Amino acid sequence: MGCVRVVLGLYRIMMENVFITAVETACVLGLRTEDCLDALRERRGGLIPYPGLPGAGDGPLAAGALPSRELLKGRRHGAASNAAVRTAAAAVRRAGWSAEEIRGAWLYGASSRGNAGEILGVNAWRRPLRKFSASNTMHCEIPAAVSIELGIRGPWQMISNGCSSGLDALGMAWMAVGSGVAPRAIVVAVDLPLIEAVLQDFKDTGLLSSNGVNDPFAIDSERATSGFFPAEAAVAVTVERDGGGRPKLCRVEHYNANSDAYDTLMIPADGGGIEDCVRAALQAGDLQKVVALCPHATGTRNHARVEPPALLRALDGRKVPLLPLKPQTGHTLGASGLLDVALLAGCMAERWLPACLPGLTPPACGLPLNEAPLALAAGDRVVKLASGMGGHNAAVSLAVV
Repeated sequence: MGCVRVVLGLYRIMMENVFITAVETACVLGLRTEDCLDALRERRGGLIPYPGLPGAGDGPLAAGALPSRELLKGRRHGAASNAAVRTAAAAVRRAGWSAEEIRGAWLYGASSRGNAGEILGVNAWRRPLRKFSASNTMHCEIPAAVSIELGIRGPWQMISNGCSSGLDALGMAWMAVGSGVAPRAIVVAVDLPLIEAVLQDFKDTGLLSSNGVNDPFAIDSERATSGFFPAEAAVAVTVERDGGGRPKLCRVEHYNANSDAYDTLMIPADGGGIEDCVRAALQAGDLQKVVALCPHATGTRNHARVEPPALLRALDGRKVPLLPLKPQTGHTLGASGLLDVALLAGCMAERWLPACLPGLTPPACGLPLNEAPLALAAGDRVVKLASGMGGHNAAVSLAVV
């Protein structure tokens, strides 16, 4: 029994010493992490009407396109894979990994729609080489391309769990690195959903905004939220145990996931597995140190009604402020969870959290929004939630170092 306690104690110590050491983000807010953090400081969003997409109300749907298409270009790999390669390379440079460290790293890729542009044949602007037609239409080309271009010889995996893909991929990396199986890991998530056929499917299902209201918790007014605003993103995060002697952006305390086992589209009225998933992440550390919770907050009516009360129950009634980021970045599908984590990690490294976009409506359950920048101290905690279609929930707890 004593040996079991020792082993469990050592395992706990190992899992408590996993850190995010570098991030790179590319989204509507900018093509570098610094640009994105500046937008958060300024409480500035980037969504604008995007011609050619299914409309919201009387005009085109507002969406979040990358500021430049250069990230996506290349004849060998698909557009999403090209974006993954470039953001991963930038994250590795920021982490300062040597060629040997890169070679031995483990790699996790994440995406909901993968190289949808290649599958649907709408990325002809890439001038792709025909010999890569088969690989260009595989989801797993994303981590494969990163492995090939960066020279990563450790194993790679592809996670496609809908909108929770990026957060689940980070959780897999946390477990592999924390347990000592992987020496270090890089997590890459990308989604490029601004394709008419893809968004028409979302519109037909009733998930896209139909009235142009970018206010994910507004449910009782005439201008209530009606759906999400799609956006593009590519993000990469390096994960290391003990920080590898490098600066640490934040500590990854815990990852938890579960499923609702209820419906392919809807979250049940009681919130399904959200409460238990978030509660497990909260209980991984000092509850009094939880200073903010970053919700999934897509803007669909279902989410707006059932997510906040489930979060309040997980918090045992504590009024921890919510920090929804999708009103600024748009909903980047499978990249959204990792994008939020990367932005949070960048802020936490500088010991601050941004205020949410001005003018948002607090949830009806009484949870407040984080409406002013928040100074952080060592040990302060932030919990991030993601939920995917099909009822899969994932939560990660991050702590300031």
